[in-house]
Parts: sequence; structure tokens; C-alpha cells
Amino acid sequence: MTISATPATGAEPGAIAKKQAVFRAPVPQDGPAVWKLVENTPGLDSNSIYYYTLWFRDFADGSLIATVDDEVVGFLTGYRRPDEPETYFVWQTAVNPRHGIPFLGVKLFQAAAEQQVARGARYVEATVSVENKAILMVLKQFAKKHSAHIETRVLFPSSLFPDGHHDEVLYRIGPLTAG
Repeated sequence: MTISATPATGAEPGAIAKKQAVFRAPVPQDGPAVWKLVENTPGLDSNSIYYYTLWFRDFADGSLIATVDDEVVGFLTGYRRPDEPETYFVWQTAVNPRHGIPFLGVKLFQAAAEQQVARGARYVEATVSVENKAILMVLKQFAKKHSAHIETRVLFPSSLFPDGHHDEVLYRIGPLTAG
């Protein structure tokens, strides 16, 4: 499944076309490009190339890749929780800041979450640092669009992690319905 994300243009006829992103399911060959994107994105937890390659083999159905002219410019990893299959958990997402498409990260999140809701997910979850205002806004917009509640609680306290890692605060949106 591919989904296009096109910026609003308002361009005159004959003007140079704006960039267009295509959302698609990841494949293992996307692992190195996503790893490089993560390595170049401040504040993201780093995983190995092997991790992303394996993830895209085993959990492609809950993840999305954003490309512009066949170049990976964004990604989202997520999965349905085995103990709670009606819950879609968004693990990690990032976009290259120089992709030229407004709100690409928002569109990527919404496309992935909507895809899962259409497949029966009733809840969307993500853990977020309270300092990450951008993703918090995305979650609030998604909840508002679906007239859904957001529950929050600390899922994993900072004491579980080394190096002054922040609390992982769980944001649970739902219940959701397709349509």
C-alpha cells in the first residue's frame, strides 16, 4: 500500500512541481537508510542496522517508510501488542528536516495510525518525553480528530535507564473506531 503526501501548493500552471512523498511498507533493504536517519536525528534512541533490517522483515505491517524520489526521508515503526491486539504501539518515528514537505511527520503518524484503526485497532499508544512538544501536539490532534480520550501514565521510570534518560510517559488514545 502506498499513500501520497503532497504539500498544499497554490502554484501557478507551469510552475515547478513541489516535492511529493510516498508512504509505503518498509522492506529489509530500508534498514541501512533508516539507521542513518536515526543516527542523524538528535534525541532519538539509536538501534543497530540489524535491528531495523530485522524489524522491517518481521513488523513491516505496522510500520511505514516515507520516500521522496525513491530516497527514504522518514519512517515510523510500530506494532500491534501481542497481549492486547486491539492496541497499536508507535515505537519510533523520524523525518529528515530537509525533505521540503510541510508536516510530513504528522502525515506519516496519521497514515500509520489510520491504517491500523482501519484494521481493527481501537487504541494507539506511544511513549514520549514530556519535553517533546511536537509529538505531543501530533497525539493531541489525532485524539481530537477521533473525539477520543488520552490517558497518560509513566510506563517506565527514568530509574530503569542509564545516563539520565527521561521517564517514558505512555500516551494511550482511544477508544477509536474506523470510519
